[in-house]
Amino acid sequence: MLIAVTREVSRSIANCELTHLSRVQIDLELARLQHLRYQQALAELGCKVVSLPEQPELPDAVFVEDVAIVLDECAVITRPGAESRRPETGPMAEKLGEYRKLVFIEAPGTLDGGDVLRVDRTLYVGLSGRSNRAAIDQLRALIAPDGYKVNAVEVSGCLHLKSAVSQAAEYTLLVNPRWVNAADFGDLECLEVDPAEAYAANSLLIGKSIIYPTSFPRTRQRLEHQGMRVMAVDVSELQKAEGAVTCCSLVFEQPGRAR
Repeated sequence: MLIAVTREVSRSIANCELTHLSRVQIDLELARLQHLRYQQALAELGCKVVSLPEQPELPDAVFVEDVAIVLDECAVITRPGAESRRPETGPMAEKLGEYRKLVFIEAPGTLDGGDVLRVDRTLYVGLSGRSNRAAIDQLRALIAPDGYKVNAVEVSGCLHLKSAVSQAAEYTLLVNPRWVNAADFGDLECLEVDPAEAYAANSLLIGKSIIYPTSFPRTRQRLEHQGMRVMAVDVSELQKAEGAVTCCSLVFEQPGRAR
Protein backbone atom coordinates (compact mmCIF):
# COMPACT_ATOMS: atom_id res chain seq x y z
CA MET A 1 0.00 0.00 0.00
CA LEU A 2 1.12 3.54 -0.72
CA ILE A 3 1.16 5.98 2.18
CA ALA A 4 0.73 9.68 1.43
CA VAL A 5 1.65 11.92 4.36
CA THR A 6 0.14 15.39 4.14
CA ARG A 7 -0.29 18.31 6.52
CA GLU A 8 -3.24 20.67 6.72
CA VAL A 9 -2.86 24.23 5.47
CA SER A 10 -1.60 26.61 8.15
CA ARG A 11 -3.76 29.61 9.01
CA SER A 12 -0.58 31.70 8.62
CA ILE A 13 0.11 30.64 5.03
CA ALA A 14 -0.12 34.27 3.91
CA ASN A 15 3.27 34.76 5.61
CA CYS A 16 4.93 32.03 3.53
CA GLU A 17 8.48 32.26 2.19
CA LEU A 18 8.62 33.64 -1.37
CA THR A 19 11.64 33.80 -3.67
CA HIS A 20 10.52 34.07 -7.29
CA LEU A 21 6.92 35.23 -6.92
CA SER A 22 5.41 38.50 -5.73
CA ARG A 23 3.19 38.27 -2.67
CA VAL A 24 -0.54 38.28 -3.44
CA GLN A 25 -3.52 37.57 -1.23
CA ILE A 26 -4.18 33.89 -0.51
CA ASP A 27 -7.74 32.78 0.20
CA LEU A 28 -7.23 30.50 3.21
CA GLU A 29 -10.55 28.69 2.99
CA LEU A 30 -10.14 28.09 -0.73
CA ALA A 31 -6.58 26.87 -0.18
CA ARG A 32 -7.89 24.40 2.39
CA LEU A 33 -10.63 23.22 0.05
CA GLN A 34 -8.15 22.75 -2.79
CA HIS A 35 -5.84 20.84 -0.45
CA LEU A 36 -8.72 18.58 0.56
CA ARG A 37 -9.46 17.81 -3.08
CA TYR A 38 -5.77 17.10 -3.62
CA GLN A 39 -5.90 14.61 -0.76
CA GLN A 40 -9.01 13.06 -2.31
CA ALA A 41 -7.11 12.65 -5.58
CA LEU A 42 -4.34 10.82 -3.73
CA ALA A 43 -6.90 8.51 -2.15
CA GLU A 44 -8.62 7.91 -5.47
CA LEU A 45 -5.28 6.75 -6.89
CA GLY A 46 -4.90 4.20 -4.11
CA CYS A 47 -2.97 6.04 -1.42
CA LYS A 48 -3.73 5.80 2.27
CA VAL A 49 -3.68 9.48 3.21
CA VAL A 50 -2.16 10.28 6.61
CA SER A 51 -3.22 13.86 7.25
CA LEU A 52 -1.28 15.68 9.97
CA PRO A 53 -2.77 18.71 11.75
CA GLU A 54 -1.83 22.22 10.75
CA GLN A 55 1.12 23.94 12.38
CA PRO A 56 -0.45 27.37 12.87
CA GLU A 57 2.79 29.31 13.35
CA LEU A 58 4.64 27.66 10.45
CA PRO A 59 3.27 29.16 7.21
CA ASP A 60 4.91 26.70 4.79
CA ALA A 61 4.24 23.50 6.73
CA VAL A 62 1.71 22.24 4.16
CA PHE A 63 4.65 21.71 1.80
CA VAL A 64 5.79 18.52 3.51
CA GLU A 65 7.99 17.37 0.65
CA ASP A 66 10.72 19.80 1.62
CA VAL A 67 11.44 18.40 5.07
CA ALA A 68 12.07 14.74 4.21
CA ILE A 69 13.09 12.29 1.49
CA VAL A 70 11.52 8.88 2.00
CA LEU A 71 13.41 5.99 0.42
CA ASP A 72 12.78 2.27 0.69
CA GLU A 73 15.35 1.81 3.45
CA CYS A 74 15.21 5.08 5.37
CA ALA A 75 13.80 8.58 5.63
CA VAL A 76 16.26 11.42 5.26
CA ILE A 77 15.22 14.37 7.42
CA THR A 78 16.43 17.46 5.61
CA ARG A 79 17.76 20.79 6.85
CA PRO A 80 15.71 23.31 4.84
CA GLY A 81 17.44 26.24 3.22
CA ALA A 82 14.95 28.71 4.71
CA GLU A 83 15.65 28.97 8.43
CA SER A 84 11.96 29.62 9.13
CA ARG A 85 11.14 26.11 7.90
CA ARG A 86 13.54 24.15 10.09
CA PRO A 87 11.04 23.75 12.97
CA GLU A 88 8.92 21.65 10.60
CA THR A 89 11.43 18.80 10.65
CA GLY A 90 11.00 17.54 14.22
CA PRO A 91 7.30 16.67 14.03
CA MET A 92 7.77 15.09 10.61
CA ALA A 93 10.67 13.00 11.86
CA GLU A 94 8.45 11.75 14.69
CA LYS A 95 5.77 10.65 12.22
CA LEU A 96 8.13 9.10 9.66
CA GLY A 97 9.89 7.20 12.42
CA GLU A 98 6.77 5.01 12.50
CA TYR A 99 7.61 3.80 8.98
CA ARG A 100 11.37 4.11 8.42
CA LYS A 101 14.68 4.40 10.20
CA LEU A 102 15.79 8.03 10.20
CA VAL A 103 18.96 9.77 9.06
CA PHE A 104 19.60 13.49 9.12
CA ILE A 105 21.22 16.26 7.09
CA GLU A 106 23.30 18.46 9.39
CA ALA A 107 24.90 21.92 9.24
CA PRO A 108 26.48 23.34 7.15
CA GLY A 109 24.32 21.37 4.72
CA THR A 110 21.00 22.76 3.55
CA LEU A 111 18.58 20.63 1.57
CA ASP A 112 14.95 20.98 0.52
CA GLY A 113 13.16 17.83 -0.58
CA GLY A 114 11.75 19.80 -3.50
CA ASP A 115 15.26 19.71 -4.92
CA VAL A 116 15.34 15.89 -4.98
CA LEU A 117 14.04 13.84 -7.90
CA ARG A 118 14.27 10.07 -7.54
CA VAL A 119 14.23 7.78 -10.56
CA ASP A 120 14.83 4.15 -9.54
CA ARG A 121 18.06 4.12 -7.50
CA THR A 122 19.30 7.51 -8.74
CA LEU A 123 18.60 10.75 -6.91
CA TYR A 124 19.02 13.95 -8.90
CA VAL A 125 19.58 16.81 -6.47
CA GLY A 126 19.29 20.45 -7.46
CA LEU A 127 21.92 23.00 -6.59
CA SER A 128 19.54 25.84 -5.86
CA GLY A 129 19.10 28.72 -3.49
CA ARG A 130 17.83 26.22 -0.91
CA SER A 131 20.18 23.23 -1.33
CA ASN A 132 23.99 23.21 -1.29
CA ARG A 133 26.90 20.89 -2.08
CA ALA A 134 27.58 20.16 1.58
CA ALA A 135 24.13 18.60 1.89
CA ILE A 136 24.51 16.71 -1.37
CA ASP A 137 27.79 15.22 -0.12
CA GLN A 138 26.10 14.20 3.14
CA LEU A 139 23.16 12.67 1.30
CA ARG A 140 25.48 10.68 -0.93
CA ALA A 141 27.35 9.27 2.07
CA LEU A 142 24.14 8.45 3.93
CA ILE A 143 22.43 6.46 1.18
CA ALA A 144 25.32 5.00 -0.85
CA PRO A 145 25.41 1.88 1.38
CA ASP A 146 21.86 1.10 0.20
CA GLY A 147 22.90 1.28 -3.44
CA TYR A 148 21.72 4.77 -4.36
CA LYS A 149 23.52 7.13 -6.70
CA VAL A 150 23.34 10.90 -6.18
CA ASN A 151 23.84 13.33 -9.07
CA ALA A 152 24.04 17.10 -8.54
CA VAL A 153 22.10 19.19 -11.07
CA GLU A 154 22.44 22.93 -11.64
CA VAL A 155 19.15 24.85 -11.35
CA SER A 156 18.55 28.48 -12.33
CA GLY A 157 15.52 30.74 -12.50
CA CYS A 158 13.24 28.80 -10.15
CA LEU A 159 12.91 27.74 -6.53
CA HIS A 160 13.58 23.99 -6.68
CA LEU A 161 14.71 21.28 -9.07
CA LYS A 162 11.14 19.97 -9.16
CA SER A 163 9.96 23.39 -10.29
CA ALA A 164 11.94 22.62 -13.45
CA VAL A 165 11.62 18.86 -13.83
CA SER A 166 9.52 16.01 -12.46
CA GLN A 167 8.67 12.43 -13.33
CA ALA A 168 5.72 11.99 -15.69
CA ALA A 169 6.12 8.26 -16.44
CA GLU A 170 8.52 5.49 -15.45
CA TYR A 171 11.36 6.78 -17.62
CA THR A 172 9.92 10.09 -18.85
CA LEU A 173 10.54 13.49 -17.31
CA LEU A 174 8.55 16.68 -17.74
CA VAL A 175 11.08 19.49 -18.18
CA ASN A 176 11.34 23.26 -18.48
CA PRO A 177 14.59 23.53 -20.49
CA ARG A 178 15.07 27.18 -19.51
CA TRP A 179 15.64 26.24 -15.88
CA VAL A 180 17.49 22.94 -16.11
CA ASN A 181 19.65 21.12 -18.68
CA ALA A 182 17.87 17.99 -19.94
CA ALA A 183 21.27 16.44 -20.73
CA ASP A 184 21.88 16.12 -16.97
CA PHE A 185 19.34 13.27 -16.88
CA GLY A 186 21.17 10.93 -19.21
CA ASP A 187 19.05 8.58 -21.28
CA LEU A 188 15.74 9.48 -19.68
CA GLU A 189 13.17 10.79 -22.15
CA CYS A 190 12.37 14.46 -21.63
CA LEU A 191 9.05 16.03 -22.57
CA GLU A 192 9.21 19.82 -22.64
CA VAL A 193 6.51 22.01 -21.14
CA ASP A 194 4.67 24.45 -23.38
CA PRO A 195 6.85 27.59 -23.60
CA ALA A 196 3.93 29.74 -22.42
CA GLU A 197 3.65 27.75 -19.15
CA ALA A 198 6.93 28.19 -17.33
CA TYR A 199 5.79 26.56 -14.07
CA ALA A 200 4.20 23.54 -15.74
CA ALA A 201 7.01 21.04 -15.13
CA ASN A 202 5.76 19.87 -11.74
CA SER A 203 3.66 16.68 -11.84
CA LEU A 204 3.10 13.97 -9.24
CA LEU A 205 3.34 10.42 -10.56
CA ILE A 206 1.25 7.89 -8.61
CA GLY A 207 1.37 4.46 -10.20
CA LYS A 208 0.63 5.11 -13.86
CA SER A 209 -1.35 8.31 -13.31
CA ILE A 210 -0.31 11.93 -12.85
CA ILE A 211 -1.78 14.45 -10.45
CA TYR A 212 -1.40 17.70 -12.34
CA PRO A 213 -2.51 21.35 -11.92
CA THR A 214 -5.47 22.61 -13.91
CA SER A 215 -3.59 25.87 -14.55
CA PHE A 216 -1.40 24.46 -17.35
CA PRO A 217 -3.81 23.23 -20.06
CA ARG A 218 -1.34 23.39 -22.94
CA THR A 219 1.22 21.20 -21.21
CA ARG A 220 -1.56 18.91 -20.03
CA GLN A 221 -2.46 18.36 -23.68
CA ARG A 222 1.13 17.37 -24.38
CA LEU A 223 1.02 14.85 -21.56
CA GLU A 224 -2.27 13.35 -22.71
CA HIS A 225 -1.01 13.22 -26.29
CA GLN A 226 1.77 10.96 -25.00
CA GLY A 227 -0.89 8.64 -23.58
CA MET A 228 -0.40 9.66 -19.95
CA ARG A 229 -3.36 9.51 -17.58
CA VAL A 230 -3.80 12.92 -16.00
CA MET A 231 -5.89 13.71 -12.92
CA ALA A 232 -6.24 17.48 -12.89
CA VAL A 233 -6.52 19.35 -9.59
CA ASP A 234 -6.88 23.06 -8.89
CA VAL A 235 -4.06 24.21 -6.58
CA SER A 236 -4.12 27.87 -7.57
CA GLU A 237 -4.05 29.21 -4.00
CA LEU A 238 -1.13 26.96 -3.03
CA GLN A 239 0.70 28.07 -6.16
CA LYS A 240 0.57 31.64 -4.80
CA ALA A 241 2.75 30.34 -1.95
CA GLU A 242 5.25 28.96 -4.48
CA GLY A 243 3.86 25.47 -4.02
CA ALA A 244 3.06 22.70 -6.49
CA VAL A 245 1.57 19.21 -6.58
CA THR A 246 4.68 17.31 -5.48
CA CYS A 247 5.19 19.69 -2.54
CA CYS A 248 2.09 18.73 -0.61
CA SER A 249 2.71 15.04 0.08
CA LEU A 250 5.33 12.44 0.90
CA VAL A 251 4.35 9.26 -0.94
CA PHE A 252 6.00 5.91 -0.17
CA GLU A 253 5.35 2.21 0.22
CA GLN A 254 4.23 1.05 3.66
CA PRO A 255 6.72 -1.58 4.85
CA GLY A 256 5.50 -2.06 8.40
CA ARG A 257 7.23 -0.77 11.48
CA ALA A 258 10.59 1.02 11.31
CA ARG A 259 13.64 -1.20 11.61
